[in-house]
Amino acid sequence: MIRREVLTGLLALAASPAVSLDATHAEPGLQLGDVVPFDPTDVLAQARKLAARPYRLRDRIPDAWTDITYEDYVSIWFDGRNALWADEPGAPLKVDMFAPGLYYPHPVDVSVIDGGTARPVLFDMAVFDKTDKFPDLPIDDTLGYSGLRLRAEIETPGIHQEFAVFQGASYFRAIGTGDIYGISARGLAIDTAEPKGEEFPVFRAFWLEHPATEDDTFILHALMDSPSCAGAYRFAIRPGQPLEMEVEATLIPRVDMSHVGIAPLTSMFQFDETNRDAFSDFRPAVHDSDGLLILNGAGETIWRPLANPKTLQISAFRDDNPRGFGLMQRARKFSDFADLFALYHRRPGLWVEPAEDWGPGAVTLIEIPTPTETYDNIVAYWRPDNPIRAGSEHRLRYRLTWGDDSAFGTGLQVINTRIGKAFAEGIIVAIDFADGPDVPEDLSLIEHHIRSSAGELDAGILQRNPETGGPRLAFRFIPGEAGLIEFRAELRLNGAPLSELWLYRWTV
Repeated sequence: MIRREVLTGLLALAASPAVSLDATHAEPGLQLGDVVPFDPTDVLAQARKLAARPYRLRDRIPDAWTDITYEDYVSIWFDGRNALWADEPGAPLKVDMFAPGLYYPHPVDVSVIDGGTARPVLFDMAVFDKTDKFPDLPIDDTLGYSGLRLRAEIETPGIHQEFAVFQGASYFRAIGTGDIYGISARGLAIDTAEPKGEEFPVFRAFWLEHPATEDDTFILHALMDSPSCAGAYRFAIRPGQPLEMEVEATLIPRVDMSHVGIAPLTSMFQFDETNRDAFSDFRPAVHDSDGLLILNGAGETIWRPLANPKTLQISAFRDDNPRGFGLMQRARKFSDFADLFALYHRRPGLWVEPAEDWGPGAVTLIEIPTPTETYDNIVAYWRPDNPIRAGSEHRLRYRLTWGDDSAFGTGLQVINTRIGKAFAEGIIVAIDFADGPDVPEDLSLIEHHIRSSAGELDAGILQRNPETGGPRLAFRFIPGEAGLIEFRAELRLNGAPLSELWLYRWTV
């Protein structure tokens, strides 16, 4: 994904005014088609029908629409006065549509559910505004909306602010109140980082339930499809800080799927204090997420700082019935990035919490080399050990929490990791842990444990960081001939874990 352009467009849309229809309003508003009977179980019925026949992607829109430039695409935008329910007094939710084109060659169907019926949202170019720079493009029956965004009265009465976007394949983004877009989620990942190439499922259709005036949770249904699998999804979305999504999904494979990514997360990490010397940049760090957080089935909390390696790296954290995992952004101060445009310190973390036992498998982390912040290069997901068999129905429930990570895991949090050359031979690693009520005044009472898979490692030293108030564990290692070293470090007090378990993969 060309992430900077996509996120810039979303930021521009979020800054646009949200106004309501009135008696002098001349905009057409989104028009709805004919009423048809509908029950939410119909989405699963459609998924079953899709899975029973060979995969067929929707027709593409005209090539002229996908051949436009990014500057062309952002010169057409949805007029918020045309939003779904814009003219409905007291409506808690307003919904905008995205134009087709550029990275979005296949339209999606959008319908509104009201009681036991559904009505399709009809495509209409008149709901968009555009500048005179937007090219003259052909209009035909293949055109449709490329996605949707949701707005609600989050902070100020009468002002509907954006809190979620569903656009592109099965990608979606959300933000907690006060955050800006960064990390993405997906409906499903298939064969990620496999030599044969990755398969990207798509959401073919969405159904929005008409909310009541008092509702603070909004329901969106989605129909997913791909060459290997069809699926039915239900999202219950409650905006706020943090924003929470309750996800229910039923997967129906066409083929046996051995490499499946459940609850996949996609983010960007270019550099921070672990690899700062590799980049000439006025900013001290550039990333949407700085670490993978895991609460495993045994109750152990793991923090794995992200890396931007020179070669593709895949890490698997074995587990049985994980309690949760997520990609987090613990750097939350402007001074951590000093970027007035990207505002990386306001990017949310994203936590996945299973609602049932997921059995044996692995939290899988994929780190892809990137020289710039332009592309997403970090992927994390749960990969079950057992294949999902063709013709079966695999049901999942989990919660997605978009915001900070203060409520997840146990023990002193790792708040920063720094890595660089030692004054003499070797490399220094400095791990800062947060302060806490369990940290004794006398740090000599704390045991620190450090292990490495290769190289020479010293005993390390534990000191109090006067800036954070918490302990800092620093150690030196000499890699020798090793090109890859796995590190493990933790603090213990009275024989029990005091901190998160810090894991890191160092590569040349």
